[in-house]
Amino acid sequence: MPAFEWPWAFLFLPLPYLVYRFLPAYEAEQQALRVPFFARLGRLAGPRAIERARTRSRLRLALLLVLWLGTLFALARPYEQGAPIESQTAARDLLLAVDLSGSMAQVDLATSTAHPQTRLDIVKRVVGKFVEQRKGDRLGLIVFGTAPFVQVPFTSDTSVVRKLLDETDVGMAGPQTALGDALGLALSVLERSDAKSRAVIALTDGNDTASKVPPLQAARIAAARGVTLHTIGVGDPRAAGEEALNTAVLTNMAQLTHGQFFRANDEQGLERAYQALDRLEPIAHRTTVYQPKRAVGYAPLFVVIGVLGLGALAGTVGNLRRAWASRRAPPAVVAPTAVGSTSHG
Repeated sequence: MPAFEWPWAFLFLPLPYLVYRFLPAYEAEQQALRVPFFARLGRLAGPRAIERARTRSRLRLALLLVLWLGTLFALARPYEQGAPIESQTAARDLLLAVDLSGSMAQVDLATSTAHPQTRLDIVKRVVGKFVEQRKGDRLGLIVFGTAPFVQVPFTSDTSVVRKLLDETDVGMAGPQTALGDALGLALSVLERSDAKSRAVIALTDGNDTASKVPPLQAARIAAARGVTLHTIGVGDPRAAGEEALNTAVLTNMAQLTHGQFFRANDEQGLERAYQALDRLEPIAHRTTVYQPKRAVGYAPLFVVIGVLGLGALAGTVGNLRRAWASRRAPPAVVAPTAVGSTSHG
């Protein structure tokens, strides 16, 4: 059953009756022939002619009523409500930060493959699997070395994130590690996000050596903005000097933002870290229900146009029939009348 955008249009339904009831009748000023025997003419025409005249009058009234109702239905803007359509959009923005410093080229992580691989190769494989499982989230990718860069802005296309992650290489962002600056860039990117849940997963294999913003200070800013930070440290735990992983700083960064720190000394440990993150940050959807409307105002308009067309056609046919009848009618013959007579005798 159709609904109406403007149902108040039906308030005009009694308007023709009110006009007929309270306004004076229209009288055209024209010459007319008044005959005192009009009733007699009606009787001479016969009851069938009178009934035909009444039928035409009723039909004309019914057609006018149909025209008025059709006009009101069209003015009320009828529509049909479609079936509800649910659309799901991402309710979380998840930003991945991956270290590309020179130390990521080392081959010291135990792996399941027979051939030795660099830290970055293992990270690409494990993080790539994590990305493919996050269908439904908006993902972004930041890479950092001496300076941070946005490799992939936020997108729901996980295949794009995986492809551009695979195209990264060691040292393409500089040889040093700027973890604090990377987190600062992540906060700048997330500032334009309207998602209710925002999280950063930062992976590094060494100590911060190039940041202008200290990592702990960046973590405090993230906590103030409601951004959750998870940190992952990879590499040889026996490393020393600048390449040594500062697990205390990474742990404090995560704790300040109510996140978690994970230590991964091999490929299996890295996989366990991302599996735990997958449980900590489940895919969040925002469901929107939309019910489309389909306008059907053309239906009453078609009725109005059809009635008007039939009325015009009937009038044209009637005029043609009368014209044809008048042509075929024989001319009237007037008999001569004798005025007087003369007799001879």
